[in-house]
Amino acid sequence: MNNLSALITELCPNGVEYKELQAVLKIKNGSDYKSFGEGDIPVYGSGGIIAHTNRFAYDKPSVLIPRKGSVDKLYYVDVPFWNVDTIFYTEINTGLVIPRYVYHCLLREHLEKLNTAGGVPSLTQNVLNKVKIPVPPLEVQREVARILDTFTELTAELTAELTARKQQYAYYRNKLLTFNIPGGTSRTTWRKFGETCFLQAGKAINAENISKEKTPEYCIPCYGGNGLRGYVREANRQGDKPLIGRQGALCGNVCFAKGDYYATEHAVVVTDQGFYNSRFLYHLLVNKNLNQYKTSGAQPGLSVAKLETILLPVPEIEIQKRIADVLDNFDAICSDLNIGLPAEIEARKKQYEFYRDQLLTFAAQDEIVLTDRQTDRQTDRQTDRQT
Repeated sequence: MNNLSALITELCPNGVEYKELQAVLKIKNGSDYKSFGEGDIPVYGSGGIIAHTNRFAYDKPSVLIPRKGSVDKLYYVDVPFWNVDTIFYTEINTGLVIPRYVYHCLLREHLEKLNTAGGVPSLTQNVLNKVKIPVPPLEVQREVARILDTFTELTAELTAELTARKQQYAYYRNKLLTFNIPGGTSRTTWRKFGETCFLQAGKAINAENISKEKTPEYCIPCYGGNGLRGYVREANRQGDKPLIGRQGALCGNVCFAKGDYYATEHAVVVTDQGFYNSRFLYHLLVNKNLNQYKTSGAQPGLSVAKLETILLPVPEIEIQKRIADVLDNFDAICSDLNIGLPAEIEARKKQYEFYRDQLLTFAAQDEIVLTDRQTDRQTDRQTDRQT
């Protein structure tokens, strides 16, 4: 980073100018792609790549900014792409700013804070155009982007390795949880889910009674259809049990709750009746892919009555415990933020955010105050240029 310090001292000793986005780039709308043919051009929505087609909207480096939905996500794309109407693309003036530098600047701005809607999160061009970023000389921008990219590249490598681990975990989980079909010679019996467990949906709760952050007052985990929803004051369930989401986008999602917690009406609490090891049952339900039993329609659903009819294997309890121990170890390696790759990825993300905030903090030209020594150096440089 010594090189960056030297560049700043040489090229912008008196601070840098902050410019509105509309001065350095143009924000463009997306449009539908469904009338096009198939191809290898990625189509971006607010959640990332949603399809591939044979036409592109833009073929130069661009930062894609979600317009609606997942407005906390940004995408840097340096290949031809198409974008739908839920996400903007940007035409960047490369004579003023480096596209990759702009990407890091906008990540630092946390654009989701500019949400203009009360329901589905939304961003508008008018709001985005007024966002200001520091615009130092291109050499400085290029060096800042290079340094920050070293952090993101390392995180990407670690994430790819973790993805491979998760695939390995899923493979072994499926192998360990595949039992002989009903009527086979195995000592494993098969029973309907409703015969081995008591399934009951939780109770509705008002959104104003839920805190997204854990506090001394709001310290009880609250689970909904998509897993952990936030924290509440009082529990309505207790015990270490699997919970199944029964409504919403992640219908059939399975999580595991411990101790005291609150289950909403969108979560089904699974209480074993003496047939299962609780952790084995959790892994079994995850592997079962309960989403396949959902109802069709605009709002997918998974009824308790339907769940109760599903056939599940019931191996001997000692076998269950051994399988659960193996899968719990795999699960920890792949998801525990305190150990292994997840912990290292989390540390690298925090390191990136720290250096990003440091490197993208420049003194503005109209705010800098020169010391006597800086004034002397500035006078010396002016004298050198004159001579």
